[in-house]
Amino acid sequence: MPAPISIVIPTLNAGDSLPATLGALIEGLHAGLIRELIVSDGGSTDQTVEIADEAGAEIVTGLPSRGGQLARGCAAAKGEWLLVLHADTVLQEGWSKSVGDHLSTRAPAAFRLAFRASGFAPTWVAGWANLRSRLFGLPYGDQGLLIPRAMYQKVGGYRDQPLMEDVALVRRLRGITLLPSRAFTSADRYQRAGWLRRGARNLWTLTRYFLGAEPERLAQAYRR
Repeated sequence: MPAPISIVIPTLNAGDSLPATLGALIEGLHAGLIRELIVSDGGSTDQTVEIADEAGAEIVTGLPSRGGQLARGCAAAKGEWLLVLHADTVLQEGWSKSVGDHLSTRAPAAFRLAFRASGFAPTWVAGWANLRSRLFGLPYGDQGLLIPRAMYQKVGGYRDQPLMEDVALVRRLRGITLLPSRAFTSADRYQRAGWLRRGARNLWTLTRYFLGAEPERLAQAYRR
């Protein structure tokens, strides 16, 4: 019987962060959970594709749009489950047991967010993200998303949009569970912009999206 999970990772010049992300997945191989690794690249000019190839990944290529990249990666998947991860997300040691225990529920799930940084600010921001996920069923992509492939296809999958592709998908899902394991993500953007400023900006972007702003316009403002 094939292993149940297809890992899907969108990349764009992720050569510095991808090795740690892939290294954390090895325990899933040992546990018999991972059927395949799919890296959906958006035109990297660094060593990303070489790193993915050396790891044995199936590489899918196309234009750089996270929603489009994820749609292409998930379309190539053959596993019963999809585990979608960002290229700078490192799963906590022991994640394979949490995921293995969860599979029988047939429900979508996300990991608890944590930052690779210490102090009050990263703890507070991660705490808010986990509360939002638990109360409103609204995890972001940097928490990882574990979803039955049949359910993913039923709700229409990822939309080809440059921002909020994760929110667009999870709003169509029901019963999202928070796993006990954490997903550690990079704190670089928060540290550059300031934790309070970055957190407020993310909340304002989410609010504008809910009010109907186009993802393309939001992406332009987000990059600025």
